[in-house]
Amino acid sequence: MRHKPRDEIPVTSSPASALKALLPGLGERVLVMGILNVTPDSFSDGGRFEGVEAARSQADTLVAEGAALVDIGGESTRPGHTPVSAEEEQARILPVIRDLAPRLPVPISVDTYKASTADVALAAGARIVNDVWGLQREPDIARVAAAHGAPVMVMHNRESIDPAIDIVADMLRFFERSLDIARRAGIPDRDIVLDPGIGFGKSWAQHLEALRRLPELKALGFPILVGVSRKSMLGRLHDAETKPVDRLIGSLSSHVLAATLGADIVRVHDVAPHVDALRVVDAVMRTAS
Repeated sequence: MRHKPRDEIPVTSSPASALKALLPGLGERVLVMGILNVTPDSFSDGGRFEGVEAARSQADTLVAEGAALVDIGGESTRPGHTPVSAEEEQARILPVIRDLAPRLPVPISVDTYKASTADVALAAGARIVNDVWGLQREPDIARVAAAHGAPVMVMHNRESIDPAIDIVADMLRFFERSLDIARRAGIPDRDIVLDPGIGFGKSWAQHLEALRRLPELKALGFPILVGVSRKSMLGRLHDAETKPVDRLIGSLSSHVLAATLGADIVRVHDVAPHVDALRVVDAVMRTAS
């Protein structure tokens, strides 16, 4: 029997939006994605949630506080991070995903740019791929997502910071390439989310510019994910040096601003205060008069 070549992997997503089925409130209110890093070197909470029991407890907390999905990552992507192999990444996340997927009432997204990790994570029970390299570091990840019928979250990133460029123009070119990869793999537009990548490959001024011009990304017609939670750009606005855990007010302010400018999902460490703050945004901005 002839085996199908890679380009003939069947797409299993249904004509209806898989993304909307997983996140039924999308577009009606701002959704909160809870961060669950099972790494020893995450910039904010490295090592706190390693191991199945610690990860399970934190996932339960995130969901109880109102998270609409839980994002699980096994490789830190903070500035200066040390890359890990796919095998190490998978050893960290797979036991957690297998434990959580049958019991959580919300979907799990896997935070990875590696095609092989996305494949085994989706097989283990994750439902969405969240790629910090916008499907461009390992383009086969798009084919993997399509084969599983999984939506993708596509983040803008750069290998190096160039303060001289128009960062939004760069994003638009980047997303054009990402969308081409996704479409060629068979991922429908309705199952794609765009993320401006605050904190990745940008100068401080470009982080602010990316947030300020969020409506230009929203005009592309895709749901928008924004993650500013506890990031160092917020620390720069304080009078004194702060630890990531002390940046809650800046995180809330950034995400409320992003929501008023069109963000549909915010990725956060502190779920409960964000849920409360975004209720106000939804009441003002999304409730029909």
